[in-house]
Amino acid sequence: MARLRLRGHRPDTGSATIWLLAGVLLGCVAFTAALSLGVVVGARHRAESAADLAALAAADRLLVDADGGCGRAVAVAAAQAATVVSCAVDLRADAVEVVAEVPVAGLPVGLPVGPARARARAGPLRAAVPPTDEEARAALGEAGAAGGGWGS
Repeated sequence: MARLRLRGHRPDTGSATIWLLAGVLLGCVAFTAALSLGVVVGARHRAESAADLAALAAADRLLVDADGGCGRAVAVAAAQAATVVSCAVDLRADAVEVVAEVPVAGLPVGLPVGPARARARAGPLRAAVPPTDEEARAALGEAGAAGGGWGS
Protein backbone atom coordinates (compact mmCIF):
# COMPACT_ATOMS: atom_id res chain seq x y z
CA MET A 1 0.00 0.00 0.00
CA ALA A 2 1.26 3.38 -0.87
CA ARG A 3 1.43 6.00 1.84
CA LEU A 4 -0.52 9.10 1.28
CA ARG A 5 1.74 12.07 1.78
CA LEU A 6 0.34 15.50 2.10
CA ARG A 7 2.18 18.23 0.35
CA GLY A 8 4.74 19.92 2.61
CA HIS A 9 4.19 17.59 5.59
CA ARG A 10 6.66 15.07 6.83
CA PRO A 11 5.60 11.79 8.45
CA ASP A 12 6.81 12.92 11.93
CA THR A 13 4.77 16.12 12.03
CA GLY A 14 3.25 16.58 15.50
CA SER A 15 5.73 14.32 17.31
CA ALA A 16 7.12 17.29 19.27
CA THR A 17 3.74 17.67 20.94
CA ILE A 18 3.81 14.03 22.04
CA TRP A 19 7.36 14.42 23.39
CA LEU A 20 6.38 17.60 25.22
CA LEU A 21 3.37 15.91 26.82
CA ALA A 22 5.52 12.94 27.81
CA GLY A 23 8.09 15.28 29.39
CA VAL A 24 5.42 17.18 31.32
CA LEU A 25 3.89 13.91 32.52
CA LEU A 26 7.30 12.66 33.64
CA GLY A 27 7.92 15.94 35.48
CA CYS A 28 4.56 15.65 37.27
CA VAL A 29 5.33 12.09 38.33
CA ALA A 30 8.78 13.12 39.63
CA PHE A 31 7.30 16.09 41.52
CA THR A 32 4.61 13.89 43.09
CA ALA A 33 7.21 11.31 44.12
CA ALA A 34 9.42 14.00 45.69
CA LEU A 35 6.44 15.49 47.51
CA SER A 36 5.40 12.06 48.82
CA LEU A 37 8.93 11.36 50.01
CA GLY A 38 8.98 14.70 51.83
CA VAL A 39 5.69 13.92 53.59
CA VAL A 40 6.95 10.50 54.72
CA VAL A 41 10.29 11.89 55.94
CA GLY A 42 8.48 14.67 57.80
CA ALA A 43 6.25 12.12 59.53
CA ARG A 44 9.30 10.10 60.52
CA HIS A 45 10.91 13.20 62.03
CA ARG A 46 7.73 13.97 63.99
CA ALA A 47 7.69 10.39 65.27
CA GLU A 48 11.33 10.62 66.34
CA SER A 49 10.73 13.90 68.14
CA ALA A 50 7.65 12.55 69.90
CA ALA A 51 9.49 9.39 70.97
CA ASP A 52 12.47 11.41 72.26
CA LEU A 53 10.30 13.79 74.26
CA ALA A 54 8.15 10.97 75.63
CA ALA A 55 11.21 8.98 76.70
CA LEU A 56 12.73 12.02 78.43
CA ALA A 57 9.44 12.73 80.21
CA ALA A 58 9.19 9.11 81.34
CA ALA A 59 12.81 9.09 82.53
CA ASP A 60 12.14 12.24 84.52
CA ARG A 61 9.34 10.46 86.39
CA LEU A 62 11.01 7.03 86.46
CA LEU A 63 11.69 6.87 90.18
CA VAL A 64 8.63 8.85 91.23
CA ASP A 65 5.65 7.32 89.43
CA ALA A 66 4.40 3.79 90.05
CA ASP A 67 4.24 3.06 86.30
CA GLY A 68 7.81 4.24 85.78
CA GLY A 69 6.75 7.39 83.99
CA CYS A 70 4.91 5.66 81.14
CA GLY A 71 1.73 7.60 81.89
CA ARG A 72 3.66 10.83 81.46
CA ALA A 73 5.17 9.50 78.22
CA VAL A 74 1.69 8.82 76.83
CA ALA A 75 0.56 12.35 77.72
CA VAL A 76 3.61 13.99 76.13
CA ALA A 77 3.28 11.88 72.97
CA ALA A 78 -0.42 12.76 72.71
CA ALA A 79 0.51 16.45 72.87
CA GLN A 80 2.76 15.80 69.86
CA ALA A 81 -0.10 14.08 67.93
CA ALA A 82 1.58 10.71 68.36
CA THR A 83 0.62 7.48 70.07
CA VAL A 84 2.84 5.38 72.30
CA VAL A 85 3.03 1.83 71.00
CA SER A 86 5.14 0.54 73.88
CA CYS A 87 6.83 1.87 76.98
CA ALA A 88 9.34 -0.42 78.65
CA VAL A 89 11.01 0.39 81.96
CA ASP A 90 14.40 -1.15 82.70
CA LEU A 91 14.96 -0.56 86.42
CA ARG A 92 18.37 -2.23 86.45
CA ALA A 93 19.68 0.30 83.93
CA ASP A 94 17.43 3.13 85.18
CA ALA A 95 16.20 3.67 81.63
CA VAL A 96 12.95 3.89 79.72
CA GLU A 97 12.42 2.83 76.11
CA VAL A 98 9.46 4.34 74.24
CA VAL A 99 8.14 3.44 70.80
CA ALA A 100 5.88 6.09 69.27
CA GLU A 101 4.09 6.31 65.97
CA VAL A 102 2.63 9.15 63.93
CA PRO A 103 0.15 8.70 61.08
CA VAL A 104 1.41 9.70 57.65
CA ALA A 105 -1.13 12.20 56.34
CA GLY A 106 -1.14 14.58 53.42
CA LEU A 107 0.16 12.36 50.65
CA PRO A 108 -0.69 13.77 47.23
CA VAL A 109 -1.92 10.38 46.05
CA GLY A 110 -3.76 7.77 48.08
CA LEU A 111 -0.80 5.47 48.70
CA PRO A 112 -1.29 2.82 51.39
CA VAL A 113 1.48 3.97 53.74
CA GLY A 114 1.49 2.87 57.35
CA PRO A 115 2.35 5.10 60.30
CA ALA A 116 5.87 6.37 60.90
CA ARG A 117 7.36 4.64 63.93
CA ALA A 118 10.36 5.63 66.05
CA ARG A 119 12.11 4.29 69.14
CA ALA A 120 13.87 6.31 71.84
CA ARG A 121 15.64 5.42 75.04
CA ALA A 122 16.31 7.79 77.93
CA GLY A 123 18.58 7.13 80.83
CA PRO A 124 20.48 6.24 82.85
CA LEU A 125 18.91 8.30 85.56
CA ARG A 126 20.58 8.31 88.94
CA ALA A 127 18.83 9.73 91.98
CA ALA A 128 21.05 12.11 93.90
CA VAL A 129 21.16 11.17 97.58
CA PRO A 130 21.60 14.26 99.72
CA PRO A 131 24.29 13.97 102.38
CA THR A 132 23.30 13.77 106.02
CA ASP A 133 24.06 16.66 108.34
CA GLU A 134 26.98 14.79 109.88
CA GLU A 135 28.53 14.05 106.47
CA ALA A 136 28.12 17.70 105.42
CA ARG A 137 29.73 18.98 108.65
CA ALA A 138 32.55 16.50 108.33
CA ALA A 139 33.20 17.53 104.71
CA LEU A 140 33.15 21.23 105.61
CA GLY A 141 35.28 20.66 108.72
CA GLU A 142 37.92 18.75 106.78
CA ALA A 143 37.98 21.39 104.04
CA GLY A 144 38.30 24.18 106.67
CA ALA A 145 41.10 22.38 108.48
CA ALA A 146 42.95 21.80 105.22
CA GLY A 147 42.86 25.49 104.37
CA GLY A 148 40.28 25.14 101.61
CA GLY A 149 37.45 26.96 103.42
CA TRP A 150 35.97 30.35 102.67
CA GLY A 151 37.91 32.17 105.32
CA SER A 152 41.35 31.18 104.04
